[in-house]
Amino acid sequence: MLTRTATIAALTLAALLAPAPMALADGPDIDVGGCDNDFVCLDVGVGGSKPGSGGSRSGSGTSGNGGTAPVGTRPVGSVPCEIRKLDPQPGADSDLWEGHKPGDGAIYVNTCADSGMGAGNDGTIGLAFWAQDQPPPGVAPEVLAQRAVDQMLLKAPQIGITPKPGGKGVVGMPVYLWTERSPQTYGPNTASASAGGITVTATAKVSWIVWQMGDGKTVTCTTAGTPYQVAYGKKPSPDCGHRYNAPSSTTSTGRYHVTATSTWTIAWEATSGQTGQLTEVRDSAVDITVAEVQVLN
Repeated sequence: MLTRTATIAALTLAALLAPAPMALADGPDIDVGGCDNDFVCLDVGVGGSKPGSGGSRSGSGTSGNGGTAPVGTRPVGSVPCEIRKLDPQPGADSDLWEGHKPGDGAIYVNTCADSGMGAGNDGTIGLAFWAQDQPPPGVAPEVLAQRAVDQMLLKAPQIGITPKPGGKGVVGMPVYLWTERSPQTYGPNTASASAGGITVTATAKVSWIVWQMGDGKTVTCTTAGTPYQVAYGKKPSPDCGHRYNAPSSTTSTGRYHVTATSTWTIAWEATSGQTGQLTEVRDSAVDITVAEVQVLN
């Protein structure tokens, strides 16, 4: 069972305990300055230069022309997402043992936990922790976020519209557009997923709904809309509405095919410190009839 949630980069025991080594003329520089015993930090350069010692950094995250590769820009996908035993294990005086002795469980590294720790800890790429037994394989937070979204059962808009399907509207009269407000059809909707000592919590809500009215016009609404009530009479919808200028008999089917497409924005956060955003799209449709006003002489 995991007992620590501090984000750290896992490299080697030498990087964990030793001070920053001397730069090698033709090899990489490893610098662990700015970290306490709970963290293993990486600062890698080429050509024997370190940040702040005359080397140049590239904003693209790669070194060029003998410069120093920047820290804190490593893509999440560049490190295998796994939980592995730190080899060699830290000395008995390391805080990572959390009061346990070497041989009583072990120190593991979860490379799925990828987030910076602020000044002096940029470039962190993992989570080190003590556990009695080998933890299950790590899962990327992005994967857990999608698992959480799959639990939400996000649905397309539950369309409300005047005139109602099966009824008949009138050209020029206000058309009200709305959707049922529920966690599944509009949000907010929250769910969590866990694996490998990391829990991701995702919250989804509809950012906007695009209504294609069937007459070539599109209405974009940033609210769920207002359900029509008889008391509103001929007043237009205050937030999501439309008016038809021609009867539906002018279409090939004799009806207007109305499609509502909702865009869900899902913000997620992992206990490892990572955050992110996903987008899901859902749509539904109805057919309505709109007629011209019949004038009696």
